[in-house]
Amino acid sequence: MNATAIYGWLAHGVVLGALVSLLPLGGARRYLAWAALPLALVSEGAVLLHGFAGTPSVTLLALAGWQLLGRALSPLGRRPAWIIIGFAVLFYPLALGLGPFDPYAIGYQPWPLLAAGLLLGMLLWRQRRDDWLFILGAGLAAYAGGLFVNLWDALVDPLLVLAAVAVVVRQRILGRSAGSNNTAG
Repeated sequence: MNATAIYGWLAHGVVLGALVSLLPLGGARRYLAWAALPLALVSEGAVLLHGFAGTPSVTLLALAGWQLLGRALSPLGRRPAWIIIGFAVLFYPLALGLGPFDPYAIGYQPWPLLAAGLLLGMLLWRQRRDDWLFILGAGLAAYAGGLFVNLWDALVDPLLVLAAVAVVVRQRILGRSAGSNNTAG
């Protein structure tokens, strides 16, 4: 088993634990989420998810870890979720060949991406978004360390996009229920 496969297996265990931490399980939720992590690893739930979804991005792992720790609000709020969704709407169709060029190919020779990452890092630093700056740095370090062959894979993946969609849908539902509660009262 190579380092990328081990990373994928462990990361999907964290992702599954984070998913359990989102369930309405009352006071036992945190304990059950932490218990789900090793259970996902030994029951092969993490292996199944890894086989189905591929290696998770460092961004997804960091956000799942954030959720699992439960100490602060997740950096994946409404605005970052919309940015991820907008990126995916443009990126994935082009990467699948539905356009004049393949942006995924840039990830194999990522000098333009690294320059854009430097600009993004400066913007995040200026806005004091240490959470996203840490995530960006971790993704770049994982790519530089050889864990990922393509820089895009270190930064984004389809499960991250699904998580962003879930954040937006959840906030829409909570916004509507709060609005209906305000009009009912």
